[in-house]
Amino acid sequence: MLTAGAGLLAGAVNAVAGGGTLIAFPALLPTGMPALTANITSSVGLLTGYAGGALGYRRELADQLDRLRALGPPAMLGGIVGAVVLLATPSDSFRALVPYLVLVSCLLLAAQTRLAALVARRRAAAGGSGNGGSGNTVTWPTRIGIFVAGVYGSYFGAGLGVLLLGVLGILLADDLQRTNALKTLLAFGVNAVGVAVFLVTAKVAWGYAGILLVASLLGGLLGARIARRLRPALLRMAVITLGVTVAIVLIVRN
Repeated sequence: MLTAGAGLLAGAVNAVAGGGTLIAFPALLPTGMPALTANITSSVGLLTGYAGGALGYRRELADQLDRLRALGPPAMLGGIVGAVVLLATPSDSFRALVPYLVLVSCLLLAAQTRLAALVARRRAAAGGSGNGGSGNTVTWPTRIGIFVAGVYGSYFGAGLGVLLLGVLGILLADDLQRTNALKTLLAFGVNAVGVAVFLVTAKVAWGYAGILLVASLLGGLLGARIARRLRPALLRMAVITLGVTVAIVLIVRN
């Protein structure tokens, strides 16, 4: 029941504000599974949540195929690299890193409003570029930023959406909803290739992953609808509070 609820909420949070891993990952730790296994299981289980979010945003994605062709490859390459690095990390070392990765994710979420303000100022200075014009040009700094975000996201998924939205929002001038839609599909690509690596080379707690797969899909579909109407500040603060609490508990236990 806890896993299902966490999956539903995590899928919705990823579509609305990002940071769903900060909900799903802690929910798996009380089962007694190792932190590395919990991280991999969370990545596998939340994959459908990103897919659901992308489906919910299909209207905003319809005319962004050129951007997807340009940014999809670096995002997925980063996802592969991050997954390989994760699997090469000893379990004990990963467990020691987890509290600090969680704190980094919380900082990313906390910085989201500042990033949004920066993006808004940049767009205002550019004259409010909308769907066309130079805002559609994908530069190499954008590709590199998406690759780095992909590496981080496949290694430890919490905050991936914030990183992607920050890179896209700063380096591409467009409407925030369209940018968020692009972020959601790229995050799905990063997680999809990472999960493919995990399935070939690592063990997954399939019972828990199956619950997350179903629940996060429903949450992602719901979250994409909510994202069009909701001011996510309170939700983001709740996720940050949860993340900081989890990090402190893990540091004490380590």
